[in-house]
Amino acid sequence: MTERIERRFKETAAQGRAALVAYIMAGDPDAATSLAILEALPAAGADLVELGMPFTDPMADGPAVQAAGLRALKAGQTLRATLKMVAAFRAKDAETPIVLMGYFNPIYVHGVEPFLREAKAAGVDGLIVVDCPPEEDDELCLPARKAGLAFIRLATPTTDAARLPAVLANASGFLYYVSITGVTGAASPNAEGVGDAVKRIKKQTPLPIAVGFGVKDAESAAAIAAVADGVVVGSVLVEAVRTSLNNGAASSATVGAVTGRVRTLAQGMRAQSKRSA
Repeated sequence: MTERIERRFKETAAQGRAALVAYIMAGDPDAATSLAILEALPAAGADLVELGMPFTDPMADGPAVQAAGLRALKAGQTLRATLKMVAAFRAKDAETPIVLMGYFNPIYVHGVEPFLREAKAAGVDGLIVVDCPPEEDDELCLPARKAGLAFIRLATPTTDAARLPAVLANASGFLYYVSITGVTGAASPNAEGVGDAVKRIKKQTPLPIAVGFGVKDAESAAAIAAVADGVVVGSVLVEAVRTSLNNGAASSATVGAVTGRVRTLAQGMRAQSKRSA
C-alpha cells in the first residue's frame, strides 16, 4: 500500500530524522538467506526496504549490485520467487514498506497486469523501474498507480528545470535523488551539492526525497541525512553479503554482516539527527 510509504516518512519526520532505505538483492546469495536478511532489516534500523529484482542486464547498477544479481540468478531467483519472498516477509511484518527496484524487461515478460496484481497481493508498496521514462508512463507507471502501487521516479544532477516537471508529473511515494552521475556504488556524494539539489526539487513537489548512490558509510549517510528525507544504501550491503560468503555460499556470518552494517548506518544517521535538533 502506498499508505505505508507515506506513513513511514511521516513517522521519521516526526522523529526529526531521515529514513534509512536499505537495498538488498532478492535471492542473493540464495532464497533462504535472502529472506532471512530481509526479515532482519527492520530490527537493525531499516525504515524502508528496496528489494532488487535480479536481471541479466542491469545498466544503472555498479559492479557490486551487478554481481549480486548474477549470484541471485545463478541460485535460481525469479520474479515470481521475489514476489513470494515479499509475501513471506509481509506475513510477519505489516508495517515496513517494501519497494521493488529493477528493470522493465522481467515485468514485461511476466505480463504487466499479472505482475501488478500479484505484487499488490504479496504486499509490495511501490516500484522503481529505472528504464521506464515519463514518456512511457502508459506502459507501467499509470497502471501501477491505478493498482495502488507507488511509482517512484529518479532525478539526477543532470535533471534540469525543463525536465523536472515531467519526472515529477506522475511520481508517487517518494522521489529518489541520484546523488552522483554514474552507476551505483561509484563516487561519494557531496552533501552540500545534494542539499542544494534537494531544496530546489522540494520547491516543485511535496514528495519526500530520498538520496542514494555512493553512500558508503555512517559518516556519508549522516551527512546526507542532514539534508534529505531519506538515505538509500545498497552497494555496501550487497558487498557485505559477498565478503561473508564461503566458497560462494552463505555462511553463518552472512545475515549478521548485512544487519551489522545497517545498524551502524542507522546509528550514524540518528546521531546526526540529535546533533541537528
